[in-house]
Amino acid sequence: MFESLSELSVFVTVAEQGSFVGAGRVLGVSASAVGKRVSRLEAELGVRLMQRSTRSLALTEEGERVLQGSREILARAAALRGDVRQAREAPSGTLRLSLPPIGGVLIAPLVEFQRRYPHVALELDYSERNVDIIEEGFDAAIRVGDRSDSKLRGLVLPGFRRLLVAAPSYLAAHGEPETVDDLARHRLIHYRSPNSGKLETWPVGGELPQSLVCNSVHARLEFALQGLGIACLPDTSVRRELDNGSLTALLQSERGEPVPLQLLWPSSRGAAARLRALIAFLGDWSAHAQALCG
Repeated sequence: MFESLSELSVFVTVAEQGSFVGAGRVLGVSASAVGKRVSRLEAELGVRLMQRSTRSLALTEEGERVLQGSREILARAAALRGDVRQAREAPSGTLRLSLPPIGGVLIAPLVEFQRRYPHVALELDYSERNVDIIEEGFDAAIRVGDRSDSKLRGLVLPGFRRLLVAAPSYLAAHGEPETVDDLARHRLIHYRSPNSGKLETWPVGGELPQSLVCNSVHARLEFALQGLGIACLPDTSVRRELDNGSLTALLQSERGEPVPLQLLWPSSRGAAARLRALIAFLGDWSAHAQALCG
């Protein structure tokens, strides 16, 4: 109906201020410019909205109705602008995330994040190595353990526990260890970090025989399933196998402390809306998970 909402806004300001001079002061224009805008609105509507005199200004009956309607229209317009701005600023685009190749880690929260933010495309890079987040163009990374880096900010997340597991076929052939000392007589499948080159220590501690060494969680799981020995694996990686009986947990009193995870992202640049959404989402998920664990 109107070329713009500006005349309505000027009219409401005049009504609230009680004069063209007062409205001009609020709007930063001259009183004559305010008067012309009101006259233009009256001409468009075909009614007189105000009774003017040299000393006073009063709304007509039509003016009272237009004032009420104008406030409603302007409020709806402001709400619409807010909705459009919010939609424009809603998280979207591609979020590149580096993760350790540990089965089951963060799968459930990432599924829920994708459902909540369907316009964010997740590009998940599972790798044994610690990528350079900044140089390689990642938005963030999930790392195992407590790590500090002045170039990165971090959020501690619920981690996992390591379990000693073996296939029933291996235990049938070699027996089940009842104590830590019994491990010296068994075939053990170890992990060597591709980043540090060091063997991963087991929660049981001590010197342990090395029957097979590799740098892959998936390979260790497969070797254990094939009955090649006892492996120390994240509980998140073997839940299905423990449930279906293809692996058996051993020496469960020696599980050790939980291994924490961290979400890391660059501290030197402003985070995009999609990354801010992920940080906030995982922060809430972490707090909820910790509350459930007591």
